Amino acid sequence: MQVSGDRMRVVSGTRKGKLLKAVPGSSTRPTTDKVKEAIFNIIGPYFNGGQGLDLFAGSGGLGIEALSRGADKVIFVDRDGKAIQTIHENIRNCDFEEKAEIYRNDADRALKAILKRDLTFDYIFLDPPYRKQQLHNLLKVIDENNLLSDHGTILCEHGSDVELPENVGGLVQKKHENYGVISISIYSRAE
Repeated sequence: MQVSGDRMRVVSGTRKGKLLKAVPGSSTRPTTDKVKEAIFNIIGPYFNGGQGLDLFAGSGGLGIEALSRGADKVIFVDRDGKAIQTIHENIRNCDFEEKAEIYRNDADRALKAILKRDLTFDYIFLDPPYRKQQLHNLLKVIDENNLLSDHGTILCEHGSDVELPENVGGLVQKKHENYGVISISIYSRAE
């Protein structure tokens, strides 16, 4: 996302160039344009439908980018009230109300609620606050509960000082890239 002041934009797809608001304050850090472009070049760059889950959504930038690039629907989850407000504004701004569900919740509770609905996802975005690394546990929950579709992709954005395992249950790390202090790890189901 291009960050200028408190503005970012959609990088590509049907809403390319659309401005997105950042979450006020410093509790979230938006994914930069360079990193977002790299992420979607690895996992897309465009989608033929599919369901997404943006679990630490912040401003909603990753999920909105997925919708702009062809995903059918994305569930956005964040526990911060300001983030939820910002996601609602950005979704409205991009005219994606019909394709989005937005919940204020922490990741663990959100996953429990999702399990009750018997959903699976084609794209799962995990971008937790760096100081609270819980990616390994989240990957285990996703794997053990079959939340990822057979050909689905999990994107983990984390500090470059964090090492994630090659395998988590039936999930395999397909790609790992560093972008300065940020790293991207991509998982999918073992063949």
